Amino acid sequence: MVKLILTFIIFVMFSGSLFADGHGIPKSGTINWVTGWYFDLPPTQPQADGYSISSGNAIGATFNVNGSGLLHEGRALCSAVAIVGPDVGASNKGNCYFGDRDGDRIYTSFTGDLSKAGGINTIIAGTGKYKGITGSGPWECEFPGEADNGAFNCRQSLTYEIK
Repeated sequence: MVKLILTFIIFVMFSGSLFADGHGIPKSGTINWVTGWYFDLPPTQPQADGYSISSGNAIGATFNVNGSGLLHEGRALCSAVAIVGPDVGASNKGNCYFGDRDGDRIYTSFTGDLSKAGGINTIIAGTGKYKGITGSGPWECEFPGEADNGAFNCRQSLTYEIK
């Protein structure tokens, strides 16, 4: 019985060293998830010479594509600014957080091209089990149709490392 208990303790100590912070998160990997968003977008503000600018917030929920794991069943928020014009195309950028059911969050900055409905998220910080996280990855959205009332989905992934 003592051998069994010692074996278990050694296993727990060794397996804990494989993870970043004892919360069961591998020190590196890729997270794939979908965020369902509602975007509250005020009317675009036309500017001179064919430019327009807009800003708004998207509020949503995250779901890991595996049905469990990192960033599953959490909350999300993005604040974005977009500019459209003859010399810049349709660019957007902003900041987001993506959470999980524990309330731990990954904070990102993003850039994108509205005409392609995609871009890159870059991790800038993390809380809880995500503390010390770095990395980046693509995002791609299906923008809403008229019947969607501002709701849409984005597929995202982050290749990360926790130090």
